[in-house]
Amino acid sequence: MLLSSIYTFLLCFTNCFFFKVSCSTSEFRLEGDYLLGGLFALHEIDRVTPVFTPETTECVWHSTSKSGYQMMQVMRFAVEEINNSTTLLPNVSLGYEIFDQCSNTRNFHSVLSFISKNGSIKPKEKLNNYQPKVIALTGPYGSSRAITVAPLITMDLIPMVNYGASSYVLSDKLWYPSYVRTIPSNKNLIKMIIHIIQWFGWNWVAFLGNQQDLDGLNLFNKYIRNTGICLAYQEGLSLNTNYSQTLKKIDELNINVIVMFTWPQYATKMIKAAIANNIQDKVWIASQHWAMNKQLPTEPGIGKIGTIIGITEKLLSLPGFNEFVYKARGTTDDGHNDRAESEVQGRNKTCNQVCDHCSLLTAEEIINENPTHSFAIYAAIYTIAHGLHKVLQCDMTECHKNTLVKPYMLLGEIKKLDFLLNGRQIKYDDHFDPTISFAVVLWRTDVNPPQFEMVGSYEKHQEIKLTINNSLLLWHNNGSVPFSNCSAECKAGYSRKPEGFHSCCFSCEKCPPNTYVNFSGDPYTCFPCEENEWSDEGSTTCKTRSVVYPEFTEIPSIIVMFSAACLIILLIAVFWLFAYNYNTPVVKSAGGSMCLLMLTSLILSIISVFFFFGKPTFVFCLLRNAIFDFFFTVCISCLTVRSFQIVCVFKMAAQFPKVYSLWVKHNGQWLFIAFSSFIHLISCVIWMTVDPVKVIADSWTFKDQIMLICEMGNTITFTIVLFISWFLGFLCLLFSYMGRDLPKNYNEAKSITFSLILYYLTWIAYFTASLTTKSKYIIIFNAVAHITSINGILFSYFIPKSYVIIFQPQKNTPAYFQTSIQNYTQTISRS
Repeated sequence: MLLSSIYTFLLCFTNCFFFKVSCSTSEFRLEGDYLLGGLFALHEIDRVTPVFTPETTECVWHSTSKSGYQMMQVMRFAVEEINNSTTLLPNVSLGYEIFDQCSNTRNFHSVLSFISKNGSIKPKEKLNNYQPKVIALTGPYGSSRAITVAPLITMDLIPMVNYGASSYVLSDKLWYPSYVRTIPSNKNLIKMIIHIIQWFGWNWVAFLGNQQDLDGLNLFNKYIRNTGICLAYQEGLSLNTNYSQTLKKIDELNINVIVMFTWPQYATKMIKAAIANNIQDKVWIASQHWAMNKQLPTEPGIGKIGTIIGITEKLLSLPGFNEFVYKARGTTDDGHNDRAESEVQGRNKTCNQVCDHCSLLTAEEIINENPTHSFAIYAAIYTIAHGLHKVLQCDMTECHKNTLVKPYMLLGEIKKLDFLLNGRQIKYDDHFDPTISFAVVLWRTDVNPPQFEMVGSYEKHQEIKLTINNSLLLWHNNGSVPFSNCSAECKAGYSRKPEGFHSCCFSCEKCPPNTYVNFSGDPYTCFPCEENEWSDEGSTTCKTRSVVYPEFTEIPSIIVMFSAACLIILLIAVFWLFAYNYNTPVVKSAGGSMCLLMLTSLILSIISVFFFFGKPTFVFCLLRNAIFDFFFTVCISCLTVRSFQIVCVFKMAAQFPKVYSLWVKHNGQWLFIAFSSFIHLISCVIWMTVDPVKVIADSWTFKDQIMLICEMGNTITFTIVLFISWFLGFLCLLFSYMGRDLPKNYNEAKSITFSLILYYLTWIAYFTASLTTKSKYIIIFNAVAHITSINGILFSYFIPKSYVIIFQPQKNTPAYFQTSIQNYTQTISRS
């Protein structure tokens, strides 16, 4: 069976070419010095016919393609124009042989004819010796057809200058070394479509391609990655596709943008099916294959299906083409009336060089046909001509016709071409692809006759430049851009939560405080702010937190420091006063040298206030707490001893004489002060070493602030330090209460009680405020608590005595104090 099929296939080629049957030459042949090949789809296969033998498809039995016939006329026009030129190829004529290429797999005979030499093909012949029938060819239309026949052409480096095959695989010069094209590749067309989709903010689209050629679909899937565009539906169309079912699926998915990257016959079926199925309000993006289709805009009801945007090369007029067509039609029509039965009988002998119905087309029908590929065909013929001009070393008057032209020589010159044709630059890159220049056209089906209005452009030189005039786009829904997104875009400050398979489908969630969403980076994540930043709920950026602490220049800080300075001066003055009047009864009764120790401790304590201001450091935190806690506790221990000593002298000496004598003999007051101070010092050292105080940045209290505060360190050791200080104060209060009825000059219970109560109330207020309120002013309150505690002792204990020393010297005498003691003794004995 296989051998029989091969035999039939070879027999067909033999009958067609190697016996040189005569063919109709009316439009398919032209004699010339150099022969060009042309492949055009003059017929379109609109039905699938099973064939069980490898026989050649006879295109004449299928539907006539007006567009294909018009393309053929453009080639003929270009050849005639070049032959009439006196500068491009002077004294040289171009000829052509054209075949109808309606099938991509069953019309090899035309290609075999082109590459044959004197009716035969010699495999593996050296390029220097190889001289095929044609020096170059143009066509065929369609990537699948070009990919099928290109290996036969390019293996011998015959220039194949194509006008209608845009598959990106043809740019691979390793596989197609002599393939040249005058239209951009699918890569650029797909990128342009993606740019248009992004221009209008769509992300929910359908892509319909060709089942025989999935090049565009594969590229679209590749290039939409990381663009935010979702391919909601895709399908390769064919003659057997159920177009109504396809449209139903698209409508069910709420897709409003449909990319139709397909051949004109499939696009026609799809548009007609949309009209028949009452599909409305869609946006149709037409690829260049059917973007300028002249028949579809006239279909009744096409205005209801939505807006059609076409992508095509920038159209350039071909001066003189209309006149050429009118002239050719006049010649053809005269001959057509005499068509005889012999011409019909010759169909099988003309090997796809017959187009019976083409001769019935009027000149207006040809001129008004889709002009999308007209300039590409025109540029292809001129590319070959300019290359031949270089090979033949032509000048303005003649060419060296004696030069032997080989196809590979022509290809070498085509690589270097750079010329202007009707104002457009014709130049090819390393892949033999042309410069990119597309136009965006709007189908104006609302006017009669329908028009194609240019609304934008897409060019690529050093960079891509897409321009669309939105004001010219008359959308079907009252002028606003149609919506074609799976989900509405989230509001600012909301992140996307994926739903389903596609990334375009999501719900929106508001970002919590101290987070933000970055739409340009990752719209699906609420990113946390840095530690030194903050944000409100639903934010798109983070703000820098302000770092706060009591500064030296703030008014509250200045007031507190000024008060502390005044207090230090006052304490020094009292210290000097007591030292100067050291031997007087008032000083002696107040404690003598113990008073000087108390005043010294208070002066050292007040110094801690200055470490509460400015940016806190470890040293500042250490000094502001340790200095005050230790030296103020020394002062309280002195007050405690002083209270106990007064009670001991007046009440316990008589009742416990031995205890009193031991107290006096061994300086019990100083031993107590030393012991309590030493214990407190040890507790402070442990507090500062086991878990020392440190500076922390409080970023949780205020959303917009970082508050620098001193952490108090280990809770247990800090509690012990406070307990010692407060316990001594409690003893002092107890002894003061016991001595409330002592002589007036020795009765210090009221002053000590007042100072200690003020001390307790101040610190209770501070701790209460620090637990309930967080602010940098709490730190200032801490410094105020230090000052208040010191003021309580100074003004209740030392100032009254200083007043007596300065203003009542008569009371600062031994006689006055002796009288007070006698009066107290008499009172006790009477009771």
